[in-house]
Amino acid sequence: MTPALRGHAAMLLFSALVAGSFSLGSMAANEIAPAALNAVRFILAGAVIGAAMMATTGVPAGAFRAPWRYAVLGGLFSIYFVLMFEGLKTAPPVSAAAVFTLTPVVAAGFGWLLLRQITTPRMALALCIGAAGALWVIFRADVAALRAFEVGRGEVIYFVGCVAHALYTPMVRKLNRGEPAVVFTFGMLVAGAVLLTLWGWRDLVATPWASLPGIVWITIIYTAFFASSATFVLLQYATLRLPSAKVMAYTYLTPSWVIGWEIMLGNGAPGLVVTGGVLLTILALALLLRDDEKPAREPQSVSTS
Repeated sequence: MTPALRGHAAMLLFSALVAGSFSLGSMAANEIAPAALNAVRFILAGAVIGAAMMATTGVPAGAFRAPWRYAVLGGLFSIYFVLMFEGLKTAPPVSAAAVFTLTPVVAAGFGWLLLRQITTPRMALALCIGAAGALWVIFRADVAALRAFEVGRGEVIYFVGCVAHALYTPMVRKLNRGEPAVVFTFGMLVAGAVLLTLWGWRDLVATPWASLPGIVWITIIYTAFFASSATFVLLQYATLRLPSAKVMAYTYLTPSWVIGWEIMLGNGAPGLVVTGGVLLTILALALLLRDDEKPAREPQSVSTS
């Protein structure tokens, strides 16, 4: 298997693991405060990444200078994850996954504002098709609801979180001062854990940890070890073997994987009409994966969800 094929295989697994966060998160969202869940999740993920850092790069001299940078990035990611679980209290997992596919469009805008990154015409077409597919799913293929902009509260909440995630992408490049990826990620996770602990202290104290339903612990463990730590490794592996545009393309597989997760968990599948929007996101994926003579320069917009 060529390095490029191994990179694609890594991103297929990455997108499948990320999708699990939506299905499991929707089952646990109403059982625990989002800030409490994510504070524990950040602590566990930080421990895993910290161990990986010590086993590989160690702590380079000056790696944690200007700690405000980690606070900014940890704050943005904390906002994203808290609002994701808040949105999943009411938004169906497939709809939330469709909202997530809007992130590359917003990230492209932030990439131009902050880094002056240019989106190629083919990339712009793919982003528009993906956004159309996302809107199709979000509005349940209801043209009247689209015209009236009748969108669910959960989807709106999660979209605000996705804006924070989209801003995170170019901010990583802007704030990184040469630190290895594993070190930079560790700093972000520690900062996020501190911020979430301070913000959600009352929720952490009030949560009856010993009597929480099993699905909450499954979600915490899954999101910490599989949807955070494992996906970080897969993402780093793929980015060394694929152009950033191709890595970003796998964002559009998320709704399809979520449908698979929902069927596997016994929650059923969406209607055929809604599935049409998912097919548009797959078309966007195909456009983004198509080879060009010149590599695309768009910001990478996948995430560990």
